[in-house]
Amino acid sequence: MKHASQPARRRLGTLVVTALLSFTLLPALAQSPSVAPKVKLSTSMGDVVLELYPDKAPKTVENFLQYVRDKHYDGTVFHRVIGNFMIQGGGFTPDMQQKPTRGPVPLEASNGLKNDRGTVAMARTANPNSATAQFFINVVDNTGLNAPAPDGYGYTVFGKVIQGMDTVDKIRNAPVGNQSGHQNVPKTPITITQATLEK
Repeated sequence: MKHASQPARRRLGTLVVTALLSFTLLPALAQSPSVAPKVKLSTSMGDVVLELYPDKAPKTVENFLQYVRDKHYDGTVFHRVIGNFMIQGGGFTPDMQQKPTRGPVPLEASNGLKNDRGTVAMARTANPNSATAQFFINVVDNTGLNAPAPDGYGYTVFGKVIQGMDTVDKIRNAPVGNQSGHQNVPKTPITITQATLEK
């Protein structure tokens, strides 16, 4: 049997090394999870950090992130606070003027995520595909909001609080009243001073 020439041996060696690297690196690449985007809500009562799930609610997450990038949430308030239910914000200024929004985002409520304590979901009207900018943070397990309850559609969960539930609990316990035709409005405005995408 003839010995392989030196260039042929070098090529063979290169192929072996390439194959070994492929077998070594591919499993590692396949196992590395994509990093979930995080948004920090700096509020007048403390910071809240949300982790978002684009794999479960891609359109909702992109919609929310676009509002963050557009600085829509900066200067808005938590305008609806119900201590045994949820805190809602993202749509009104401190003097209860509603901010303009882009068009609505389709419902993505049947994604397996539940309206459990600490999760963040989109607010909407009776029309299931009407969510725009307003969101709410569940302060208890709200099983009655999970699809298909309460109206055959449910409410889209798209993330959860990973830091700052103590701030959320401060907000939920704020004294509320009626203002400008709205109920459950905190008597002292609770402002989102800035919403930022965490690096």
